[in-house]
Amino acid sequence: MSETPVAASDDDGCHILHVDMDAFFAAVEVRERPELRGKPVIIGHAGGRGVVTSATYEARALGVHSAMPMSRALRLAPHAVVVEPSHHKYTEVSAQVMTIFESVTPLVQPLSIDEAFLDVSGAMKLIGSPTHIAQLIRKKVWEEQHITCSVGIASTLFVAKLATNAAKPDGIKVVPHDRVIEFLHPLPINALWGVGDKTAEQLSRLGLRTVADIAHTPLPTLIKVVGDAQGRHLYELSWGRDPRRVTTAHPDKSISAERTFDHDIDDPEFVLAHVLDLSEKVARRLRAGGHTAKTIAIKVRFADFTTVTRSKSLASTTDVGHEIYATARALFEAMHLQRARIRLVGVRCEGLDDSGDIQMSLSQREFGWRETEQVMDQVAEKFGNAKVIPARLVQPHPDRAQET
Repeated sequence: MSETPVAASDDDGCHILHVDMDAFFAAVEVRERPELRGKPVIIGHAGGRGVVTSATYEARALGVHSAMPMSRALRLAPHAVVVEPSHHKYTEVSAQVMTIFESVTPLVQPLSIDEAFLDVSGAMKLIGSPTHIAQLIRKKVWEEQHITCSVGIASTLFVAKLATNAAKPDGIKVVPHDRVIEFLHPLPINALWGVGDKTAEQLSRLGLRTVADIAHTPLPTLIKVVGDAQGRHLYELSWGRDPRRVTTAHPDKSISAERTFDHDIDDPEFVLAHVLDLSEKVARRLRAGGHTAKTIAIKVRFADFTTVTRSKSLASTTDVGHEIYATARALFEAMHLQRARIRLVGVRCEGLDDSGDIQMSLSQREFGWRETEQVMDQVAEKFGNAKVIPARLVQPHPDRAQET
């Protein structure tokens, strides 16, 4: 994964992220077969009527692209390696990538198996600027899946998606809110959503070649050429106006936190110390968002990238880190992991309730863990989260961990 320097001030007001995996199918196959790295690789059926499903950037540099007949692709890249697609593998990786997105914000709108829109406006207070969040997502995708992604950051869905195209491969592109027109207007007309070959031909007859040409064409003229709805749609987009919002098909929100260790860990007590820290981190996020959770889940990824998840529903909802940790610890210990080498551990809270109604269990005192943790929230708010960590993590350990 490459480092992408971005001026943090450029992302003010830009709460929309569009994340797109780089040559997704090809990247997954190259991950499985490292000897293919750096070579032109084509994903698709090698038969006479096969078409290209995906291709590495080395193959794309030779003119190969998706949906191209395989016969033509092999004429352009005769030395390319052809790999049969493994859709079950791509679906599995996609699900894990989407989980990474949802660990940052519940407002995730998948567009396809390898791309999604994210609204990070609610995550900025807890995690940081949109640019920082984008860098965090790219880091997590690389560390957990060993594939790269590109991120576009803007104030609208449309511009964010175009920004991703400019960021590829393996980069970040921010389009500042006050520079949207400067970014949009030099682009060709087919950059606008809804401009296919037929519409482009109609507009070209008027001499319209760029987005700026569309923007400076009288609206009645556009309507006459492409119809009322299409004309208004293109005109609005040409000025960077897009009222659409990120919509998710998952009404049950969740909040999670994960940690990838720099080295594989085989010490259960050390792992549990991090489970405690993650539980408290998730609890802070719950309280900050006014949520309580019904279900607690734990995620463990081993050195061979095998991933196991376990979950348990509580008798009543909670936002207390102590309770979340108790459940997460029980789930972890029930796995009976003896000297297993662990790469990543995560804690996830599901079945969120925003009503603010917390039922006190019989074992809780009138003033107990929740009030204590609320005081800790105030300390973290004033001095930073780094000042409030479990005592077991204060002592240095030979294996560091990277937090998300």
